[in-house]
Amino acid sequence: MSATADRATPAPTPAPAERSTFQKMLRQKRFVFGGIITLAVALFALFGPLFAPYGENEVVGPPYSSQGVFGTDYLGQDVLSRLMYGGTEVLIIALLATVLSTVFGTLIGVIAAYGGGWWDEVIMRLNDVLLSFPQILLALVVLTSIAQPKAWMLVVLVGLSNAPRTARIARGVALGLVSRDFVHAAEALGEKRSRVIVAEVLPNMNAPLLAEAGLRLTFSIGLVAAIGFLGITTDPSAANWGQMINENRLGLATQAWAVLAPVFVIALFTIGTNLTADGIAQVNQRGGDD
Repeated sequence: MSATADRATPAPTPAPAERSTFQKMLRQKRFVFGGIITLAVALFALFGPLFAPYGENEVVGPPYSSQGVFGTDYLGQDVLSRLMYGGTEVLIIALLATVLSTVFGTLIGVIAAYGGGWWDEVIMRLNDVLLSFPQILLALVVLTSIAQPKAWMLVVLVGLSNAPRTARIARGVALGLVSRDFVHAAEALGEKRSRVIVAEVLPNMNAPLLAEAGLRLTFSIGLVAAIGFLGITTDPSAANWGQMINENRLGLATQAWAVLAPVFVIALFTIGTNLTADGIAQVNQRGGDD
């Protein structure tokens, strides 16, 4: 009877698994709304050239005319078409620069926090020196000495100029983890420091680093656009959101859309990435609960 009763007893229902970080993010309205805006602008920039009504440098009417949806620019080129062509390089450079700054900055911050002592002091004091240089000034000093900068140069410059800011955040987060019991347990088992960092520290930094990456993407797109506004681009004849603002600024009173259209798209992308980063930060602070 006892054996029969044991067989008849239903197995306990397993506890529901803890929701993943991404599932928690989806509960945040800011993350969802910001993600939709960011994705919409990214799709517009990436696939816009396929649907542009005119060519990138095609003259379709008199300068600063009202012909077309957004009129024409200072050369008589269609503003909408230029807008649809002008975002691909800007977004790709900003995205790759964000990846570079996140990886490099995180590595610096975690090494400083985990190393501690004089390692921490030396690394972070050097980091502070880099933080003291204005990013746009650093870009001007480096890029004006190059006749025609390449895209990879802009990626490296923007990425490395953002890395010290990411390193600050990564170090602050890592300091709260390196003294935890699971890190000491891994060290007691004889794990290498590199493995402890990769297997124990970094996985617990996902949410803060994602939020920081969102902010870095916002600043990267602004810096890339500012560099384009100053006339520093990989191809002066190609459409570029930042360069469009510079090219048409003298005609702002005559044909405002030639300037306002790229400004609006950049601002929209900035709002989207900021909302996304805020949503991730709320997940990190409150566990994603409303």
